[in-house]
Amino acid sequence: GERLVDSRINNTTHHTDQNGLDRLIVRRGLPFTITLHLRSGSQFEAGVSTFRLIVEIGPLPKEQSGTKSTFSLTDSALKTAWSVSTNSPPGNVVSLSVSSPPDVPIGLYSLTLDQGQKVKLGEFVLLFNPWCAKDAVYMEEERDRQEYVLSQAGLIYKGTTKRIKASPWTFGQFEPGMLDICLKLLDENPKYSSDADADCSGRRNPVYVTRVISAMINSNDDKGVLVGNWSGDYDDGVRPSHWTESVAILHQWADNCCQRVRYGQCWVFAAVACTVSRALGIPCRVVTNFGSAHDTNSNLLIEFLYDEDGNDISDDSVWNFHVWVDNWMARPDLDAGYDGWQASDPTPQEKSEGVFCCGPVPLKAIKEGELNLKYDAPFVFAEVNADVVEYVKLTNGRMVKMGGSSIDVGHFISTKAVGSDERHDITHLYKHPEGSLQEREVFERAKHHHELQQKGEEPGLKVKIKVSPDMDIGADFDVFAVTNNTEADKTCRVMFYARIVSYDGKPGANCGFIEDLTMEVPTGKEKRLPLRLEYVDYGNTITSDRLIQLVLIVIESSPREFHKAKRTIVLENPDIAIKLLGEPRVNQKLSAQISLQNPLPEPLQNCFFSVIGAGLTDGKILIQNVGTVGPKQEVKYTVEFTPTSTGSRTLTVDFDSDKLSNIKGYLNIEIKE
Repeated sequence: GERLVDSRINNTTHHTDQNGLDRLIVRRGLPFTITLHLRSGSQFEAGVSTFRLIVEIGPLPKEQSGTKSTFSLTDSALKTAWSVSTNSPPGNVVSLSVSSPPDVPIGLYSLTLDQGQKVKLGEFVLLFNPWCAKDAVYMEEERDRQEYVLSQAGLIYKGTTKRIKASPWTFGQFEPGMLDICLKLLDENPKYSSDADADCSGRRNPVYVTRVISAMINSNDDKGVLVGNWSGDYDDGVRPSHWTESVAILHQWADNCCQRVRYGQCWVFAAVACTVSRALGIPCRVVTNFGSAHDTNSNLLIEFLYDEDGNDISDDSVWNFHVWVDNWMARPDLDAGYDGWQASDPTPQEKSEGVFCCGPVPLKAIKEGELNLKYDAPFVFAEVNADVVEYVKLTNGRMVKMGGSSIDVGHFISTKAVGSDERHDITHLYKHPEGSLQEREVFERAKHHHELQQKGEEPGLKVKIKVSPDMDIGADFDVFAVTNNTEADKTCRVMFYARIVSYDGKPGANCGFIEDLTMEVPTGKEKRLPLRLEYVDYGNTITSDRLIQLVLIVIESSPREFHKAKRTIVLENPDIAIKLLGEPRVNQKLSAQISLQNPLPEPLQNCFFSVIGAGLTDGKILIQNVGTVGPKQEVKYTVEFTPTSTGSRTLTVDFDSDKLSNIKGYLNIEIKE
């Protein structure tokens, strides 16, 4: 007979209606209904008619691995196994209520009716269910579920501790085709190729799925999505800072036979992982850590080594910022108390159990220094807690520790707030307050003994770097080396230089220096030394991260002592202004005027605006070439689009040109009926 699945009612009840209403997409642990129209002449009667339903997932479904289940009509919905019930009166239309347990594998299922002969009724997608109290990903608050599962737009934080900048990103997990691509991503993982049924069975567990996602977002050892590139040369692909959304990246990967997409850096890896997690129903947020340590020899100590000229000759690195994701889930595999947010880092840095993936590790384990907990706790702990020591290697091979060299690691750990565009600081979830007793105990527990820094002012020479308040890209400005002396008069050698740096701490070209200046610093005096940074010197080599690192080395002549100060500055961007023209209504044309002023003393060639918004631009990026924009000149253009769904939506704009790129703006729009 005929069969009818009403996806409209089911998908709306199951919070999957944003995926569309043309096919059945449901969440585990919650019943869904199907209607059977029997052939004329056949009757259904409760208690008399018998049939069985069969659900199957994966290529080799088996009862014992939980990838296949056969069940008959019962009166009630069982909570621990698949079940089907009905309250239809006798007749030839039967409405069935099918219930899935809250811990079965997620993915694409087939549903078959068995009445002696088997009839395939169709397919449905089953997702994790943060609305179901028995599901491992359950979240109690509706506003949290709206933000971490259903919201398709977000903010990613970049910059430095002194200048934290929010960058808009469109996750677009419900845009057309996304769900299928996320399911494909699970099927392309190497564990599926080696044992498909075990892999499908593993998909009942969000810990397992999160690890697969973390491995598959980077393409280091599988047919994963993105290639990492920190070289500065992106000619054969897309510059990482150019992306503003995940949809194009995932489409490009899926539409080109899983060819890896060029190129990603940490925030791109994290944002795409967030899209996939939310699409599958695992609550997820993107997290930025400022002053993030990458520890190569796992001693929880970041050692920087310099030669006498101040050149960095070390392996370990501290990134100005690093971005990963937190996923929300229970951890029945660990002792009690580790449920909730789990850090997972899809940027390929180190192997975990032989694969480039990292996490999930409970934030509580990081905070308490429990480094034996799965997965990869020591690595994430070092990212937010390592101690930094700096040495100079003298020409005779002797190592000298530098004075004043404490670099801060793990500050202003940031994520977008629930339901607003505020920055939510979650440092306290990752670590105890700096210098507190608990923090010290955690370090001991993490087998990490390091001398407490003397908090009192030490006598002698103090060096630091001060900067101007307005450092706009395109401008010339001064930065200052400041030396302060409390002891006898001193004669010092000073090296003060500025160099371009990319966000992962790799230095580029110099753009200003004072070399080998001999300076007298009298007792009780402060000496200020200005270094002028000019656009002509930094403009050609600055990266789209717009970071300049200032390094000051002061060497006392007798006794010979090294002092160092380091500071990274971010140059300010011009703003993109977005103004709506007209009333935002669903399925009606809407225009927005977009404008930007060129801050540089030279023209910008090859200028493009790219505009996208989930539910606004129909899954497409609207690209407008606006040609050349003269020095200090303003460029304006109007974009037209038709919103396809109501509610709060975000329009994201990216500006790109030959000399200025990675400029982003966004506008939240409330679309009415």
